[in-house]
Amino acid sequence: MKTRITELFGIEHPILQGGMHYVGFAELAAAVSNAGGLGILTGLTQKTPAELAREIARCRERTDRPFGVNLTFLPTVTSPDYPGYISAILDGGVRIVETAGRNPEAHLLRLQGAGVTVIHKCTSVRHALKAEAIGCDAVSVDGFECGGHPGEDDVPNLILLPRAADELKIPFVASGGMADGRSLVAALALGADGMSMGTRFMATKEAPIHENVKRAIIGATELDTRLVMRPLRNTERVLKNAAVERLLEKEASLGRKIRFEDIIEEVAGMYPKIMRDGDTEAGVWSCGMVAGLIRDVPTCKELIDRIMTEAGALIRTRLGGML
Repeated sequence: MKTRITELFGIEHPILQGGMHYVGFAELAAAVSNAGGLGILTGLTQKTPAELAREIARCRERTDRPFGVNLTFLPTVTSPDYPGYISAILDGGVRIVETAGRNPEAHLLRLQGAGVTVIHKCTSVRHALKAEAIGCDAVSVDGFECGGHPGEDDVPNLILLPRAADELKIPFVASGGMADGRSLVAALALGADGMSMGTRFMATKEAPIHENVKRAIIGATELDTRLVMRPLRNTERVLKNAAVERLLEKEASLGRKIRFEDIIEEVAGMYPKIMRDGDTEAGVWSCGMVAGLIRDVPTCKELIDRIMTEAGALIRTRLGGML
């Protein structure tokens, strides 16, 4: 299948693996790329630029196909060493970067000047248009269904994707609610050039996370996620657990007076305990509503091959037969 996204990134299938904290390691990114998609390392999971350089090298040992690095620009007073992380990316020969969070404009000249293709994650049409205006090569349009941060507009992909298609000139992928061949065909029909999956790739054999996390995703339904940190305008979609219930109780009781410090026990530094150690109740962790469509733990190749087979059959047989 050829789309503007497969041409832009030099990949076989229009399927991306989004950056995920303590999930996007070399094992997963390389497996996705080897299966014909675009695997992405999560830059800030690596505590220093030197550690990111080593992770890039580990990924390079596992695949000779294109892969990218996610670099999230955080709204913090003390920023990570972004120039150092970019140096690690460039020195490692990575030529695809997925940016997220704050506006990446300050870093675009250096990245694109070195031949890097930049795709920016957006949760609204206005942010996607801004990314296009500052020169991003593509965008990932994340609907309200997505795990992690869906923004504050609450627009699901059935509306958001065609709106993006109406406005954007650059290629874009759909993110949020993507799991199978039906998702891909729907995304293409709504105007996207491919899809990005996060939660679905967590439930694969190569995802380097604890089996407890994978079992939790498989056991969940589309009704088992919650939105937290809404009063702080930092909304995150997470899987329901005891820590999430405690956090929501604090939000309800403190109301507008709530501060980040009030919920730090549930959200700060939890990902190693959850993803590595398997303590799925330790704190909040991102998960999309798409968990309701996930029922197995295939290899990345099995998953991507299945998606492409399903998509081809839908286009040729079911949809074609309706004409």
